[in-house]
Amino acid sequence: MNTTARIWDREQECLSRDALESLQLERLQHTLQRVYQHVPCYQNKFKTIGLQPQDIRQLGDLKHLPFTTKEDLRLNYPYGMFAVPMRDVVRIHSSSGTTGKPTVVGYTRNDIRVWSQLVARFMTAAGVTNDDIVHIAFGYGLFTGAFGLHYGSEEIGASVIPISSGNTDKQIMIMQDYRSTALVCTPSYALTLADRMEKIGVSPDSLALRVGLFGGEPWTEEMRREIEQRLGLLATDNYGLSEVMGPGVAGECQYQCGMHIFEDHFIAEIIDPESGEVLPAGAEGELVLTSITKEAFPIIRYRTRDITRLDYTTCACGRTHVRMLKTYGRSDDMLIIKGVNVFPTQIEEVLFQVEGCEPHYQLVVDRVGNLDTLEVQVEVNESIFFDEMKKQREFVDLLQKRLLSTLGVGAKVKLVEPSSITRHEGKAQRVIDRRKEKS
Repeated sequence: MNTTARIWDREQECLSRDALESLQLERLQHTLQRVYQHVPCYQNKFKTIGLQPQDIRQLGDLKHLPFTTKEDLRLNYPYGMFAVPMRDVVRIHSSSGTTGKPTVVGYTRNDIRVWSQLVARFMTAAGVTNDDIVHIAFGYGLFTGAFGLHYGSEEIGASVIPISSGNTDKQIMIMQDYRSTALVCTPSYALTLADRMEKIGVSPDSLALRVGLFGGEPWTEEMRREIEQRLGLLATDNYGLSEVMGPGVAGECQYQCGMHIFEDHFIAEIIDPESGEVLPAGAEGELVLTSITKEAFPIIRYRTRDITRLDYTTCACGRTHVRMLKTYGRSDDMLIIKGVNVFPTQIEEVLFQVEGCEPHYQLVVDRVGNLDTLEVQVEVNESIFFDEMKKQREFVDLLQKRLLSTLGVGAKVKLVEPSSITRHEGKAQRVIDRRKEKS
């Protein structure tokens, strides 16, 4: 594969490890000085543990610094974590705030420029060029996703269709008529598009799509293959979160073997989510990120709660930055069923391996007496749903045995008819935890 035209910034993306770490240390030290001087939260954190920015003399010293959590951001709502005066902030974004006050982030003009460049990196890595027509089906607003991909597309010189989310039939019509070549949305919405296309008789061959850039939620390799087969495109993964920057923290190249973290702008660590101890290279744990070039909203050792591992082996594309594997779930979204840790993506992998299961499911967690229960509601195709009871029972038994083998805990499987689980235009609502209502 010729990678020359598919690396946006060859000088920075192909740095040697020594040069990269030297640059990281220089930028980290500068960032620590800035947050100590301008962000009271960090000044207090550093003073509490008796550390000064100048005490960080090597990258290994990063582990001595305190973590930043979402709670810190909420306590300093809305602008307490900003490191520049508001007159220098040209953009404000925030999270949805579904569990309380939203987390608010700001960008200087230079932050916006860097953001555009980093999104251009992973879009180029996925194969997007200035000849592409990029169909952005993320919702525009305080959410960072749509704007990040919008800026990255324009940075590359591609044409942008800012259709936003919703109105699936119109999305399909626009993709047909405008000859969209790159699709941007959540992976679950990509499958919603595929479902609707099949229902109204639109063949993937009638579209010009060739690449998909999917993010915003965890998804499995099985789901990737399903999307690629049903939409006729190369499905790539990318990663970001508003607290750190938005999309543009990491993204896959066309080899689809992990998302390159842009280490000249972020330092990645993997920690044990229980103890907080830094884990050795290659270990699975919670991703912690430190930004080292952000001006308005620098963040130090942010606990993302995303579970993954880092791969430092050389990638065939030529990039030298570490790759993060697909997130397996979140340490705080993790379900504990009868003392067993369960991630929705583990269940998804089992369902995608069984012929007859549709790519739509929902998990219902409940408590009966003092015992936790897990019900997996899964859509199946019509031939199974309307099959005789004996064959349905055999199908349910097969799924329950496979889930028990994978999860280490029993789950009740309930078959539901096609299209009966609510479709979402953003992140899929995978889990209903009724235990919270009883606590």
